[in-house]
Amino acid sequence: MLLLVDAGNTRIKWALAEDGAAPGDWCAHGAVPHAELDRLAAAWLGHGVRAAIVSNVGGAALREGLSSLLPAVPVEWFASGPARAGLRNGYRDPAQLGSDRFAAAIGARTLEPGKALVVATCGTATTIDAVSADGRFIGGMILPGLGLMAASLARGTAQLPHAAAGAAPPPLFADNTLDAIASGCLAAQAGAIERAVAAHRAECCIVSGGAAAHVAPALALPYRLAENIVLVGLHAVARSGEDRQC
Repeated sequence: MLLLVDAGNTRIKWALAEDGAAPGDWCAHGAVPHAELDRLAAAWLGHGVRAAIVSNVGGAALREGLSSLLPAVPVEWFASGPARAGLRNGYRDPAQLGSDRFAAAIGARTLEPGKALVVATCGTATTIDAVSADGRFIGGMILPGLGLMAASLARGTAQLPHAAAGAAPPPLFADNTLDAIASGCLAAQAGAIERAVAAHRAECCIVSGGAAAHVAPALALPYRLAENIVLVGLHAVARSGEDRQC
């Protein structure tokens, strides 16, 4: 059994795949916040994990914690490089690209091969990246996620209430302050994605991440909602069998 792990800024997402399974075809998956890392040992126990591939952007302490859960399992700590799994990295310094962004782009190309793509991952931060039809990661943008946007307004403006990121979608032109904050944050997220799609002339927009279900319906364009796009990319990397520095 192959273990796939996306250790992000807030949560640890994981999936288990049988040998030969297609990317995204998992027999089990889940997610826990960083504080509940120890719960993963029980979730993975008894599945016969023989190897793992991990994207970690949560820092050295989280890596150490994950390593302690997999003492006898060979682990690839996925990192961005010049190319992987059929995707070339167009970043000025390929190693500087976040491993989660590179994996998400690989996952997007796996789901929609041969197309000009925009992949938006809506989490603690929102990342919006462009992939060319011939398989090149072009680059992208990073902005505060939906929750961070709402929280920054609550912290920075004493008279404004805190708007929950997961609240029901408000009307665009809200008639109360709480809904106006939520509407503005959603419009900012959707507007950035729509601008990227227009500039790249993307044939497909893939939206993923914890806040995707809230952001995607605000888009005024077609989109594909993909759960755990980083894990899809990691699965594709594991199946490619390529040398990690190729």
